[in-house]
Amino acid sequence: MIRTHQGVTGDDDLKPDLTPLLDIIFIVMVFLLLTASVKLQSLDVELPQTDTQALQETQADPITVNITATEPYWALQGIQIDSWDAFKAALLKEVKASPHKPVVIGADRAGSVENMLKLLAFLQQNKIKATQLLMEEDK
Repeated sequence: MIRTHQGVTGDDDLKPDLTPLLDIIFIVMVFLLLTASVKLQSLDVELPQTDTQALQETQADPITVNITATEPYWALQGIQIDSWDAFKAALLKEVKASPHKPVVIGADRAGSVENMLKLLAFLQQNKIKATQLLMEEDK
């Protein structure tokens, strides 16, 4: 045991001070967390193909929404609507008139993804649940 000239053990004086080491470890850890890139993972899935006749047999008179590839892009219950604002108003009116009916979306394969996302965002914003997304059958 080492004694100082005053007779007190000097164990505390001989231990290294770890505070600077901990500071450096935390700085490096924060740097690594801020610079780490997060890879978004996604799955490749094949969507099922359905035809409209099978849907009409299983669903009782759904509210049908169509997105076409050419203008006018929007159709509700088979009737084309010229503008997005008119389409939104007509869809809200139809859903409020028949809240029990399911909403079915049919999009043209060559249609704009932007139009599909715009429609899905509108449905989510207004708490309208789409029960099915239809795809055209390959011929």
